[in-house]
Parts: sequence; structure tokens; C-alpha cells
Amino acid sequence: MLQGILPVLPTPYGDDGAVDPAAMRALVEFAIGAGVQGMVFPGFASEVEALTDDERISLMRVVVEANAGRVQLIAGASASTVEAVVRFGREALDLGIRYLMIQAPKEAGTQAGEVATFFRAIADQLPGAEIVLQNAPLPRGSDLDPQTLLAVVSGVPAITYVKGETLPSGPAISVLQANPPPHLAGIIGGGGARYLIDEYERGACGTMPALELADLHVQLDRAWRSGDKVGARTLYSRSLPLLLLQAVYRMHLTKHVLTQRGVIDTTAVRAKGPSPDAMAIRDIDSWLAEVADIFTLAPIAQRVGEPA
Repeated sequence: MLQGILPVLPTPYGDDGAVDPAAMRALVEFAIGAGVQGMVFPGFASEVEALTDDERISLMRVVVEANAGRVQLIAGASASTVEAVVRFGREALDLGIRYLMIQAPKEAGTQAGEVATFFRAIADQLPGAEIVLQNAPLPRGSDLDPQTLLAVVSGVPAITYVKGETLPSGPAISVLQANPPPHLAGIIGGGGARYLIDEYERGACGTMPALELADLHVQLDRAWRSGDKVGARTLYSRSLPLLLLQAVYRMHLTKHVLTQRGVIDTTAVRAKGPSPDAMAIRDIDSWLAEVADIFTLAPIAQRVGEPA
């Protein structure tokens, strides 16, 4: 089953603004080296809305080749129409990926019947696919309430996982856990792992955070599963300052940290949103240095702590 730390890979760009396949391979190696149980591409943290269809598909092929079957892959196949979702889904199935993460789009409405109809139409055209229903919060997602979500999942056997990241995410997890349909294999947290402990307490089987703290998150997950909840909470507490900053700066923070850790070379971002100024960068770097002892991969680059 899908479980543990399943990060969403960011999309790396070169200095010319084009997608960078070599850097994507480096991100895959970083994730696997961190000990993740799987990877997601593309998702919100991949700047999926800023990618062309061809870029999405070509980079997914790069991820599959670089992964070489080492960990489970989840393909983001979200789109506003059934036809577009099916196109992305078929590409993923052809590459050997059976898990498809699909957001419930606003275009499908918010009533259980119409949302279920949307997902059934996809499942009918993609036999063999297992759907991870992403229930994203407003304004990007449909923000389905827990009872509606339960009704949709119950009516579509192809939905075997739910990624619950409405705010708060906990109550929806509890509703699904209280009376799960027999085909529902698990519930996965989201929201950048900012609510990970609450989600795990309620029975979530894993989480899909951004990538930059993957080795820290893997250690947290392992501590939790081994019964060391005090250790897990300590790691969680130490990660929170960076995760709170990430909630503001999003992909800018992710790529800054990944450059500081020597994984990629540029911090280029296409997605809209605030970028950190010099003082914010110093704040990010200070918190990053405070958790450097937790990282199991290559040490943070010497640039950390230098004046912006």
C-alpha cells in the first residue's frame, strides 16, 4: 500500500526558464536517498498549473526513468475535464504507474452525485488505475466536506486512497476512518506536513509534503511507526518554523532550500506568489541551519548563513 513519506517533486528550471531534465533526475535521487516510500509528480508543489501538457508528460517520463522502479510513483493527472484527466492517466499507465492523483475540480461541482459521476467516467476509461482523490482546499480545490467525500469514495471503487488537505484536515480523516468503504486502502495527509502529527493520530497512512525536508520527514515517520511518539513530536516541532515559512513562500522556499542543500542550481519559479526578500532569506537560512543536524543526506551548502 501507499504509506509513509510521499513527497511531491518540484519542477526545476534552468536559467533560461525551460524545464531542466537533468535537475529533475537529481531531485529523484535526492528523494530516494532520503528514504522516501514514494514520489508524486506533478502536483501543486510542482507548479503544475504553470506547466504545458507536453512538459508534464515529458518530465513524468524523466521521473520514471530516473526512479527505475525503486520506489512507488504516483502520477498527478488532475485537470478540469474528464478528457484531459484520461489523457494524462493513459500516459501514466503506459509508463507503468497505476496510482493517479486526481483533484476534485470545481468544474465537477460540489454535490456527491456529480463529483462521483466525474470520477466514475474517469475510472471507466482507465481500467486498472487506482485513484488518489485529492480533496484540496479553496480557492484551488473543491473543499468537499467530510460526508460528501465519504459518499463520493463509497460510490467509486477505483478510488483507493484519499489525500485529505482541507483545513482542518483532521475531521475528514476521522469521518473516513470511522466507516471506510471496503475498497479504501488509506488516507494520506497533505498541507505541506504542517498537520502531520494530528493526521497520523487520526489514522493517516502517510503524507505528501514538499521535497526539501524529505530526510527529516522520513526520520519523523520512522520514529512514529516504531512507537517513539516523543521523538516524532520533537522532529515535528523542529520542522515547524520552516513549514510555516513555506506556507507563505511556497515553491520559492522549496527551491531556495534545495539549492542550499546542493541538490539543484537555480531557484527559478514560474508560479505566482510572494518571493522572500533579503531579510526573509536570512530567516529561512537561520532556521535551516538549526535543523541541519537532523539531515541524513549531504550537508547544507556553505552558502547558508552568508549575507543575502
